[in-house]
Amino acid sequence: MGKPLIYEIWEKPATSCIIGICSLIWFYIQKKGIGYSHVGLSYDTALEGHHWRIITSAFSHISILHLVFNMSALWSLGVIEQLGHVGLGVEYYLHYTMLLVVLSGLLVLGIYHILIKRFSLDYFRGVTAVGYSCVVFGWMTILSTKQPSSKLELFGLLSLPISFAPFESLIFTSIIVPQASFIGHLSGIIVGYAIAWGVIHGMNNYWAVSMLGWMVLVFILSLKKSGTYDFSFLEIESVEESSLPSVRFLSPENGRTLQMSASDVGLNLV
Repeated sequence: MGKPLIYEIWEKPATSCIIGICSLIWFYIQKKGIGYSHVGLSYDTALEGHHWRIITSAFSHISILHLVFNMSALWSLGVIEQLGHVGLGVEYYLHYTMLLVVLSGLLVLGIYHILIKRFSLDYFRGVTAVGYSCVVFGWMTILSTKQPSSKLELFGLLSLPISFAPFESLIFTSIIVPQASFIGHLSGIIVGYAIAWGVIHGMNNYWAVSMLGWMVLVFILSLKKSGTYDFSFLEIESVEESSLPSVRFLSPENGRTLQMSASDVGLNLV
């Protein structure tokens, strides 16, 4: 007999929370009748300043089949949380999940940019990516490198050797689900290898908290700037001297403002 579900949830707290969040978001999307075009990531929407979609696209699923497939694979990959003795574990999982979400989304946009500008494939301007697949494929790749003897269980029926799982799943989903984003999945694999081979490394609690803070700030500012959501307490103005944005938080009680310019937060342009 297998372990009781509650025991497995206790062993995979981060994975269980992410599955819960993605499931709640799917339920909300279905209840409100929200389409993938409202939460997904595309090249054109990124140019329009909808940078918040890098986050929403990762955690949103439109169809129940898409959600079940991704969450089933993610549940199997949750074994990473139990491998602290080989340098993985819960902290590693949380730290690099954030990197996989952000970097895979940025890489998708970068590939779209090359295809559009270099090869004149304007079709990719409107291609919208949605789903947690990029992160799932990234973790498949990391686990296949760190623990090549592991197995990937799908739906409790299919078992794949983890060493081949990233590319097997890439081909399988491309054939079975024609709408699946080949570029999105491939981006997750590339970022996964970069992490597993140490090209991207050095994440700790300090950098994770700092990165989370910047993610929240950019998320809110892009929502405001793109006109998607009106934060009445927040105003974005241009700074004449440097042409960089300035942020003001409005106090509803006395009308006083707290102003923060790009120079105040130590922003460096490279």
